[in-house]
Amino acid sequence: MEFCLKSARIWQIVGYILAVVKIVIPLLIIILGVIDLGRAVVSSDQKIIKDAGGKLVKRVILGICIFFIPQIIDLIFSMVGVFSEEMQEDYDNCFTCITQPDNCDTSYDPNSDAIYPVN
Repeated sequence: MEFCLKSARIWQIVGYILAVVKIVIPLLIIILGVIDLGRAVVSSDQKIIKDAGGKLVKRVILGICIFFIPQIIDLIFSMVGVFSEEMQEDYDNCFTCITQPDNCDTSYDPNSDAIYPVN
């Protein structure tokens, strides 16, 4: 079973997207938090300040969850059970592609598995 090796380029793209998201999410949390809390403080209404603080806490929790997606996936797969050595190597390649896209093994050549070899 070489699913991860065959789809390594896709997992590598997912890894790059995840890396960008890990940069953008904290920036959005900071910017939106400053805007919301700034509006709340200017309004001087305790209810609005409390709501803005609640929104900020929810955003921070969501941001933390996004940071831990790869570790959560790894935890789930480790709890599923024991893999064969071949499946473990294949899974390790997927995990590496998602967490470290620059170190991903994308050496698979789809033409090497051709059913009808070209003479």
